[in-house]
Amino acid sequence: MEAILDFANALPPDDVAAIDELGQTFQAFRAELAKTIIGQDEVIEKLAICLFARGHALLMGVPGLAKTMLVSSVAQTFDLSFNRIQFTPDLMPADITGTDIIQESGVGGRRQFEFIQGPVFAHIVLADEINRAPAKTQSAMLEAMQENKVTVLGKTYQLDAPFFVLATQNPIEQEGTYPLPEAQLDRFMFLIEVGYPTALEEMEIARATTGSSRPALNQLLNGEKVIAYQQLVRRMPVPQHLYEYAVQMVRKTRPNEPEAPAWIKEAVGWGAGPRAVQNLILGAKSRAALRGSYMASLEDLEAVASAVLTHRVITNFAAESQGLTSKKIVDRLIREMREKA
Repeated sequence: MEAILDFANALPPDDVAAIDELGQTFQAFRAELAKTIIGQDEVIEKLAICLFARGHALLMGVPGLAKTMLVSSVAQTFDLSFNRIQFTPDLMPADITGTDIIQESGVGGRRQFEFIQGPVFAHIVLADEINRAPAKTQSAMLEAMQENKVTVLGKTYQLDAPFFVLATQNPIEQEGTYPLPEAQLDRFMFLIEVGYPTALEEMEIARATTGSSRPALNQLLNGEKVIAYQQLVRRMPVPQHLYEYAVQMVRKTRPNEPEAPAWIKEAVGWGAGPRAVQNLILGAKSRAALRGSYMASLEDLEAVASAVLTHRVITNFAAESQGLTSKKIVDRLIREMREKA
């Protein structure tokens, strides 16, 4: 408790007040989503963590779990532009980024090329069933997700801030899906697994969705306020031992590093990169701020570790033959490190 007070005293008074305000805003955000989304509290929190950490989120789950409805509901609670891209096998890169078309200039009937923006030009972009498009189309999202800009026919166009990609994905083993390239997976801050609802939640879903129309959601934040909160998250203090813990955790996922346990050397083909360390720290900062804390803690880091690391740990044949998934490996690593901490 004294350590928390020390960090609160070290922060500027405006930042302390802003953290308190962000915590209240997050509670209002959850209350708004509860009007249309039954359950999924952990999924909603992780989406909010990504948003205020200035990251992108990948939601994975079987069809019918309201992933698309959740993303569209999140967009409705913000006064931000929103576009949805339905990924299909025949989707082309220009369908995402936009392209130049010939238009009459109105002066002497002359014609000239004019750039027509694609659906990626929005503050919040829903990439629905993103793994149903081949790698050629996936590549169109890489520059936008990493650098907040797109390049079309040699010209670069900046995307407006804040820019947030929320993608949904069906399990790879389903027919008609393509594994996302590792480089693109690494651009997603979190992989959020959306599971089946409980029996009570499913009963409530049946009541809520088979009656009258759904209630409208109130807009809570505009773009300027979202950016201010994102900057606030970046200023959140982090103890030195948390940086060390994050680095140690990520290095243990790499089978060629001496820090890696023997069982990881046997089961993992490729471990997480430096971006995982960055996202662990940012995720811990954002979670702490959303919960009204004045510093990131080990509890915050452990809470986001699975979402950060699971899609960045690539298993080998030995792991697959034993039924070991990336999530099982990451969860075991988190548990072992907690026991030794």
